[in-house]
Amino acid sequence: MKNLLLTFGLVLATLTGFSQDNENAAEITFEQETIDYGTIERGADGNREFVFTNTGKEPLIITNCQGSCGCTVPTWPREPIAPGESAVIKVKYDTKRKGSFTKSVTVSSNAKNGKKTVRIKGTVKDVPQPKTTPVKESTSMLEEK
Repeated sequence: MKNLLLTFGLVLATLTGFSQDNENAAEITFEQETIDYGTIERGADGNREFVFTNTGKEPLIITNCQGSCGCTVPTWPREPIAPGESAVIKVKYDTKRKGSFTKSVTVSSNAKNGKKTVRIKGTVKDVPQPKTTPVKESTSMLEEK
């Protein structure tokens, strides 16, 4: 049993270290690593995109993207990204939550620079409710009823 675990550990270490030691490995380079939403209204569009390029020499495969909480939901390309090609990771933040926020998305891939973390930040403010005054029915409308 110990030999099996040792063998498994060596294989895993070899596979994990391969992409980081391979000078031809894929490499993920983001146009920006932080997206600032600024101040937005509650319920506003929470969708943003992180544009990235495979600056390595082998196809880039993103295996997972994980938001730091349930209010940050990423989607990523499932197909390999060829060297020199660009793609996007889409992030949707739940703008129903009022207040300042800073959230992260951890990108796991076969890139030689390993896991990469990108961030979103901003402030969600309440939408002011319009002030209304009660409408007074006119007496002529009451007489018609």
